[in-house]
Amino acid sequence: MSAPRPELPTLPVTFRPTRTRVVLLSVGLVMFLVITVVALMLERLNPAERVSFIFVAALFFGVLALLSRPKVTADDTGVTVVNLTRTRRLAWQEILRVNLRSGDPWVFLDLSDGTSMPALGIQPGIAKQQAIRDARALRALAESRSATGDDTR
Repeated sequence: MSAPRPELPTLPVTFRPTRTRVVLLSVGLVMFLVITVVALMLERLNPAERVSFIFVAALFFGVLALLSRPKVTADDTGVTVVNLTRTRRLAWQEILRVNLRSGDPWVFLDLSDGTSMPALGIQPGIAKQQAIRDARALRALAESRSATGDDTR
């Protein structure tokens, strides 16, 4: 038995792992503050060592901020997939299928060029039910928009 077809969200819509993002940015901020305070309180450190502590804290925060970057934005003309370091714009007709199988770390998009692209903006991590709802909504959008695109050719 297939899952019920979800209602199509109003466009534009952005899908992102909100809980994961909150955790990553919160941990990054707390760690930055703790390391900075420790660097400033340690009397035996010279100014260069203090700066290096704060630099490492900023670097740590930057990595966590990078990990919190992924999102998938859908609008009338297509989908923008923002992963860790790359952003790619796809027309609806390029997306053949939206996959989130049991055990997958994130959604995979099967593309018309024969490749598969990860979309880290929808990941089950700590919000599995939300990721499933988001994947179903994106799948429904892709199916309805691709069908619309096929009719206009």
